[in-house]
Amino acid sequence: MGPAHKGAQHRGTAGEPEVMASALEGIGKEGKKESSKKRSGSPVEGLLQPVKLSRAELYKEPTNEELNRLRETESLFHSSLLHLQVEELLKEVRLSEKKKERIDAFLQKVNQRIMRVPSTPETELTNQAWLRDGVRVPLHQVPYTVKGCFRFLPPAQVTVVGSYLLGTCIRPDINVDVALTMPREILQDKDGLNQRYFRKRALYLAHLAHHLSQDPLFGSVRFSYTNGCHLKPSLLLRPHGKDERLVTVRLHPCPPPDFFRPCRLLPSKNNVRTAWYQGQSPSGDGSPEPPTPHYNTWVLQDTALESHAQLLSTVLGSASGLKDGVALLKVWLRQRELDKGLGGFSGFLVSMLVAFLVSTHKIHTTMSGYQVLRSTLQFLASTDLTVNGISLCFSSDPSLPALADFHQAFPVVFLDSSGRLNLCADVTASTCHQVQHEARLSVVLLDSKADDGFQLLLMTPKPMVRAFDHILHLRPLSRLQAACHRLKLWPELQDHGGDYVSAALGPLTTLLEQGLGSRLHLLAHSRPPVSEWDISQDPPKHRDAGVLTLGLLLRPEGLTSVLELGPEADQPEAADFRQFWGSRSELRRFQDGAIREAVVWEAASMAQKRLIPHQVVTHLLTLHADIPDTCVHYTGGLLDALIQSLKEASNTKGRMVVSQGGELVMVPNVEAILEDFAILGEGLVQAVEARSERWTV
Repeated sequence: MGPAHKGAQHRGTAGEPEVMASALEGIGKEGKKESSKKRSGSPVEGLLQPVKLSRAELYKEPTNEELNRLRETESLFHSSLLHLQVEELLKEVRLSEKKKERIDAFLQKVNQRIMRVPSTPETELTNQAWLRDGVRVPLHQVPYTVKGCFRFLPPAQVTVVGSYLLGTCIRPDINVDVALTMPREILQDKDGLNQRYFRKRALYLAHLAHHLSQDPLFGSVRFSYTNGCHLKPSLLLRPHGKDERLVTVRLHPCPPPDFFRPCRLLPSKNNVRTAWYQGQSPSGDGSPEPPTPHYNTWVLQDTALESHAQLLSTVLGSASGLKDGVALLKVWLRQRELDKGLGGFSGFLVSMLVAFLVSTHKIHTTMSGYQVLRSTLQFLASTDLTVNGISLCFSSDPSLPALADFHQAFPVVFLDSSGRLNLCADVTASTCHQVQHEARLSVVLLDSKADDGFQLLLMTPKPMVRAFDHILHLRPLSRLQAACHRLKLWPELQDHGGDYVSAALGPLTTLLEQGLGSRLHLLAHSRPPVSEWDISQDPPKHRDAGVLTLGLLLRPEGLTSVLELGPEADQPEAADFRQFWGSRSELRRFQDGAIREAVVWEAASMAQKRLIPHQVVTHLLTLHADIPDTCVHYTGGLLDALIQSLKEASNTKGRMVVSQGGELVMVPNVEAILEDFAILGEGLVQAVEARSERWTV
């Protein structure tokens, strides 16, 4: 989630709730002044009129503001054009004042409707007969049996969180996150155990969905997953009529800030009992329970919504340059599709990263948006959060866990101000390395002073198919359930609430990185976010997310090597090598007399050598993850056929022999070259059309 001003909270009773109108006053006054100036200089009868200036006005000295802008353009920007491009982009992605007023009015009505939802009597969590027909619980209740009671009461507090109040939300999709603080009366002390809190959270949303869907104010009432997490659904509300696409309000139930004991939610603690999850009776043998760091983090995220909002409000509230920088960073992430799906590097994460850089004095509040963008990219390019985690907590409390404790539980570490919550708990190491790689490319692009630098940095989409050499799709996703069994990922499944895609993702990428070795420069994954669904439908299953896409960025140096050289036969590492490569590993004697374990790949031509990664991937997935090659759809080497056709076409043409200065010189046939380019162009069109796109030559 994101920031909210301290005063920007909905507080109310069943009568007339207090609304955050005062917190919204004054936002965008400068924008109104600018719009009034534009109206004063508007064209008359469709023609632009010349501006009449006196001699004194024409030759007056520049103001301090104008001098500062000129100095900034000279020192920071490569040209005045880049400065103008950044300003125009910010104007394009910002929300207009007129739309803000309409959104504010809608939020006030949403607050009133929520507080009017009637209460329900207390029942057992497993007794859900009180739910009305036409509404499904937006959660997979597996296993179904769980202790605890539930009743619905109106929220104790309604707080607008997210980037809307800070002014860092970007178009075209405007989302407003609203936190609903559930009353203490409906929660019990042990709700942190065995998904009880998440069950109550889902039932709370289901009751709200039934009553709000009958209100004519809303044109759409649907469910969705919060950041792709299957245990944390949210309720999406959209206005009725012409304003349906104006805004999407997302409701997030959360506990009171100090309800759960933080010491019970540390990454080393267990809050999902193995016997309950597997449907067995407790063993009683005293064996330790596996920790559930991701489960604990998802609970902590809900408890920290308000504190994160206050932090971001304090840091970004009065600094327009920081807000512009966050907006530019969000555009940068969106163009590279780095903020999508579970574990994406979201806009909230980049906002908290800017707050961290401000707290460590790497960014100053007086910086411009371009400076914030550049400084943040430089930090991301030079910092590996998988090795050196960062923290917003500067407390010396010895009871707080150390960064090393979080590195043992999570691949990427970025702690919030409490020192207990890892903001990057869901971010995989592959995603972190991809962000670091893209940041390095962007910094080089900014330093190159290229004419099209702005276009490439912020305006050009860069999906995975454009960023990587080889692409592979794993489908159906249900096959990853068998991979979890083969890899024995029982603790991971228990921690992720049965989400076998998330549980298998990290081990699979680690497996492929180890197998590709020196051939690989970067491996990244892309998971499309789960689409929203109607309140009368069952929630999507894990396999409904589509496909798991992996991208391989390869190194030219060792790509075409057909040999994987292992340790000598008498070394203890030889057994691990044989276990990793299976039947592919064999003993070989080399010219220096050494007898080593080795793997030799079949490749007769250079084109086949460039596709050795395909053999590596399919062999390892079949051997270790029980994923057959029929489930791996590999894309690579599409230009090899064109290169072969180009050679054949060139060989069919003769060459012209001319004499220059009495010396015979071989000159290629010009007609053959032109024909070769025509063949290459036709082949490119056919290859791209096969990927469901259309190019014209």
